[in-house]
Amino acid sequence: MEQITAEDFQVVDSCLIIRMPEEIDHHSAGMICQEADRCLVREEVRNVVFDFVRTRFMDSSGIGIIMGRHRKISCFGGRVYAVHVDRQIQRIFRLSGLNKIVEVLES
Repeated sequence: MEQITAEDFQVVDSCLIIRMPEEIDHHSAGMICQEADRCLVREEVRNVVFDFVRTRFMDSSGIGIIMGRHRKISCFGGRVYAVHVDRQIQRIFRLSGLNKIVEVLES
């Protein structure tokens, strides 16, 4: 299983881009939240983009990661986006209601 590293978090044009790991579960969620929040505090971030290009599995921990960052960034008028979302992740977005708060962009 591929580990997420600090290199998977980049700030480009006031957008925090988070390249999500292959498997998003409770083991990876803590590190993702911690590093994302660190970037939100230290950098001038207006929006968050979750990149699911590598992701093949996501459980409820992934939903929590996204909802938590949405709550934090929306306080400042920011938005949350997702890219490279496959059919399985799209289904999770629909079932959980994430599709109402996260804009899925075409890849």
